[in-house]
Amino acid sequence: MERADEDDFHAYVSERLERWRRTAYLLCQDWHTADDLVSITVTKLFRNWRKVRTADNRDAYAQRVLSRSWLDESRRASRREWAQSEPVEVGWSVPDRIVDRESLARLLKALGPKQRAVLVLRFYLDYSVEETADILRISAGTVKSQSARGLETLRAAAVSLGS
Repeated sequence: MERADEDDFHAYVSERLERWRRTAYLLCQDWHTADDLVSITVTKLFRNWRKVRTADNRDAYAQRVLSRSWLDESRRASRREWAQSEPVEVGWSVPDRIVDRESLARLLKALGPKQRAVLVLRFYLDYSVEETADILRISAGTVKSQSARGLETLRAAAVSLGS
């Protein structure tokens, strides 16, 4: 890779790293796994930077890599056990927009990996149905049905959480 391409890659990644990390956390509910997912994503982007830098939408390409990496990791048997305690975070900022993180985490854990990915892409990252379908490589109808079922599951979980 040429120096100019490498500089472009580093600038691109540094601007988006925190967003990718927050998104990965919402998907997997574990900061260590989120860091692993971001590392996998950055590595894949680096290996394919020639293709990525000429893509029509680099962010959609990167989001696809992150989302697919999450779905691949969630299928691994070694990833089926989740950490129970929150690790101490050093050097990373966590968004202050979410008031009750524990409730959100419990609600998101009520969803399966694909539903969680659809809802995070649609409602946290504000992707359209078509963009979400393209990122996850599923049909728009599947995005709509997974969104509807996921929201229904979240509503039921929120009611039981409030009780």
